[in-house]
Amino acid sequence: MNTFIRFFYEFISIFVGGIVDVGKGIYYGVTKMFNIFKYKKILDSYKTSFNIFEWILAILTMVILVVIVGAALFLIISRLRRYLRLRRQKLNQDELLDEIGNLNKQVKKLMKEKDELMAMKVSQLGLSPNDEENPSDSNSTGEPGEEGDEENMDGNAGDIRFPKLVRIDKEMEGFKAKNYNNNFTLEELIDNFRCFAATQLHLYYNESLLRAFFGGLACSKLIILQGISGTGKTSLAYAWGKFVKHNSCIASVQPSWRDKTELLGYFNEFTKKFNESNVLEELYISRFDDDIHTVILDEMNIARVEYYFAEMLSVLEVPNRNEWVIELVTTTWLDDPKLLDHGKLRLPSNLWYIGTINNDDSTFMVTDKVYDRAMPIDINEKIDPFTCREQEAMDINCSYVESLFSKAFEEHAVSDKGINIINKLDDYVIQHFRIAFGNRIMKQLKAFVPVYVACGGDEVSGIDYFLAKKVLRKFEQLNLILIRDEIDGFVKYLNKEFGNGNMKECIEFLERLKKSA
Repeated sequence: MNTFIRFFYEFISIFVGGIVDVGKGIYYGVTKMFNIFKYKKILDSYKTSFNIFEWILAILTMVILVVIVGAALFLIISRLRRYLRLRRQKLNQDELLDEIGNLNKQVKKLMKEKDELMAMKVSQLGLSPNDEENPSDSNSTGEPGEEGDEENMDGNAGDIRFPKLVRIDKEMEGFKAKNYNNNFTLEELIDNFRCFAATQLHLYYNESLLRAFFGGLACSKLIILQGISGTGKTSLAYAWGKFVKHNSCIASVQPSWRDKTELLGYFNEFTKKFNESNVLEELYISRFDDDIHTVILDEMNIARVEYYFAEMLSVLEVPNRNEWVIELVTTTWLDDPKLLDHGKLRLPSNLWYIGTINNDDSTFMVTDKVYDRAMPIDINEKIDPFTCREQEAMDINCSYVESLFSKAFEEHAVSDKGINIINKLDDYVIQHFRIAFGNRIMKQLKAFVPVYVACGGDEVSGIDYFLAKKVLRKFEQLNLILIRDEIDGFVKYLNKEFGNGNMKECIEFLERLKKSA
């Protein structure tokens, strides 16, 4: 045991001694840098030998040294202040969110107390909650076997807990999906939409933006429109709904949204009704036809997207669309909507979710989990009005548009040369920035770029846009000061591999990143 103690002491003393030496080195270095007496002593030893010109150089040297030290201190202090300010903002946001959560809990508690008081009142009257709501319908004598007392698997046969969805069932009874015999190309579809927005809605979009928009529709069911306020993010999704003759369902996200019940609705245990949201109605009615439907998540990052949209993100990642299923309730009633299977609803494949985000102090940062599954599109400029031919809204089959996407995948697949360059680019980014693409992003790229090309673009421009929005965006999470010197080399690499100046989106993004470092 004594031998081990000597070994342990000698072994650990090396490590501890190194730490002590590092501390001593820092201390000696700092004290030496700011040793005014030594500077004065050196100056005193030379001042009698200086001529006028040498005095000027000596003073200039001292001034430069003071400026360097002052600049270093200023930089350290400013960075520290910036960190503290951001940290304080984050704490304020968290405190606000906690306060909202506490208020929601209090509201739920008050609602529960109200329900309990109502239940006491109802029980004193000898009624059921359903009887109180519809006293004129209460004709039962309470004897078993009477109509109205027949029980479901859960609940009463006369109870309808999804009234809005059941109403849709009745309205769509006998409905058959229509085949509009569409006959257009993706490039023609873009031109039609562009002219419709300009002539019918006085909204103006350039072709490159719409190519990216349609490429996004092809590679993901979630599109994120981001950019400065007032550039037409929500209006683009609104115009798209008008163009396909199905008004977009707008869900205004609230700061208190925490889970999917805020988006889809929830079952009220007292009333035995499901509070159906407009989004749930849109999901349900979309199952009946082959048209294109859209849900707009307006200001989607005013609450944490990965909270209220988490289940949807996971479900939409499943390759088999028949497995796009979400659970609304855990039980089955006889009068449930006909498309509800054991309390579960299959999500429609003809519906897209378009979220708009603003990046400011009132919103949350969208995480990688969301960005990786979505297609972000930047809208940062307004387009001047232009003249265009008159164009009416169109009846469009979703299956036909998806067939155009599949056709583009075959006819405009990313070239072997492009794939090789992207694979080398992946290695370069891993080596210099410690960031990797991932299989999901490569899969989306192979869907986005062919559709971008089929819409009238070229392959390099499609790759450029996709990489700038999906890959280089990850650089914002890195320490910009540490990667600043690597940016110039990366720009040269892009010009070398893709052609000088061809990767405009990527290079512009890197230049902005460098300026903000």
